[in-house]
Amino acid sequence: MFALCEKLTSILPETRQKVNVISRTTLIGMTDQTYQPTLSQLRAFVAIAEYRHFGTAAARLGVSQPTLSQALVALEQGLGLQLIERSTRRVLVTAAGMRLLPQAIATLEAADRFVASAAGDGLGGTLRLGIIPTVAPYVLPTLLPELRRQVPALAPHVIEDQTARLLEGLRTGVLDVAVLALPAESPGLVEIPLYSEEFVLVMPRGHQLAGHTDIATAALDALPLLLLDEGHCLRDQTLELCRAADARPSGVGDTRAASLATVVQCVAGGLGVTLIPEMAVAAETARGTLETARFAAPAPGRTLGLAFRGSTARSDDYEQLAAIIRAQRPK
Repeated sequence: MFALCEKLTSILPETRQKVNVISRTTLIGMTDQTYQPTLSQLRAFVAIAEYRHFGTAAARLGVSQPTLSQALVALEQGLGLQLIERSTRRVLVTAAGMRLLPQAIATLEAADRFVASAAGDGLGGTLRLGIIPTVAPYVLPTLLPELRRQVPALAPHVIEDQTARLLEGLRTGVLDVAVLALPAESPGLVEIPLYSEEFVLVMPRGHQLAGHTDIATAALDALPLLLLDEGHCLRDQTLELCRAADARPSGVGDTRAASLATVVQCVAGGLGVTLIPEMAVAAETARGTLETARFAAPAPGRTLGLAFRGSTARSDDYEQLAAIIRAQRPK
C-alpha cells in the first residue's frame, strides 16, 4: 500500500503539468465558456465583414492592420469558430460569421447607447456619420462647428463614401447614420428628409447658355457633358435626367472624375459642361472662371436625407440630428 501511494505521488506532478497544458489550449470547434469578447474584437469582425478587406477595415477603424487581425483571431479563438475566411485573393464571411454578425452589431449599438446615456445627452457619445462626396465639402464646414456648440458631448466620426458603401455600412453596423440622396430604397432603413435642391448647369465663361434661367432639360442633348465616376449617385441622377428628357449628350464617359471639384475644373478648362447641386454653386464657381444656367420649372434636382437602421433605439436622437443638419443647409 505504501509503495502504491509512493508511485502515485511520483507521477502526480507530471499529470498536473499535462492538465495545465491542456487547459491553456483552445481546441478547434470548442467554445471557451469563460471567454468574453471585447468591443474592439467585435468592431474588428463587423468592419471586416462589411469591407471584405483587412486594410480598408483597419483604416476605417483607425487601427493598424496587425491590430485588426489580432482582434479577429482572439475573437475566433475565444468562440472556437471561424468567422472570416481569408486568402491572398479574397475575404469571405463564413456561415457562422453570417449567423453571429447581427448579434455583434446589436451588441455594439447597445454599447454606444450606454456611452451616450452616460454622457447625459441623448445625442452624446460616438456618432459614426456617413456622408456622400457631393454633400460633405459643402455641409461639414458649418455643421461640425454647430454640433460642437449644440451637442458638446457628441464625438462625430465622419466617413465620406459613395452611396452603396454607406448603405452597406448602415446595414452592417459600421455606421450609425448617413446623409445621402433619397430615396435610398434599402430594406430595414428609416429615411428622414432634410431638404431638396435644384441641379444647376455649369459651363465655361462665354457659353451660349450662360445666364439663362429657363433651360429645358432637352437642351442637354448633344452637350459635352462631364460626369463623376461610376458609383456616385449624382452621376446616376444626371444620366436618368438625360434619359427622361430623351437627351443624348456627347462626351459622356470620355472624362470622369472622383470629385465634384475635379469635374468643375475640367469645365473651367473648356472640356465640357456639367450639372452640380445648388449647394455647391457658390464654392465651385467662386474663382469667377465659370458661369451657370438654370432649368425651367419644375427644375430637376434631388432630395437629401438622413438614413439609419429601423432597429435602433436612438431614432429620437437622430431626429434631433436631422433638425440640426436641416438648419445648416448651405445658402
